[in-house]
Amino acid sequence: MKLRALSFAVFLLLSITAVAADSDRKHIVLPRAPQASALPFSEGVLVGNTLYVAGHIGIDPKTGKPGASAEDEAKLVMEGIKQTVEAAGLSMDDLVSVQVFCSDVANYDAFNAVYRTYFHGEYPARAFLGSGKLLFGARYEVMGIAVKPQK
Repeated sequence: MKLRALSFAVFLLLSITAVAADSDRKHIVLPRAPQASALPFSEGVLVGNTLYVAGHIGIDPKTGKPGASAEDEAKLVMEGIKQTVEAAGLSMDDLVSVQVFCSDVANYDAFNAVYRTYFHGEYPARAFLGSGKLLFGARYEVMGIAVKPQK
């Protein structure tokens, strides 16, 4: 009987912990085109003071294709990151880590020319990785982590 009571108490404690942990999460889902509305991911997930930003690609909403040039696509992808970060109540300067996957590392300078315009002062830690082909023929996929500053 004691074992059953102990098992129930452990189960109850784990259930309460799981509910409490889940209630601390805010899923950021931006408006999407009808054909993309059922995609199985959030643009970001805010857990406590930390925002985990999903991989974004620079798709032009008018054409449904990557930006016409490397610079255009870099702007589109960074605008997507910015929208996600701001939807969570943070700013681009709250990003602490960024990963950039690039289908052709020859676009490194083009990406950097756009990227640096999104920050004021110090930049987040960053990796720029040659990746081979990306979804939908994109040149870049960008993801990151942002942290809300303590007040």
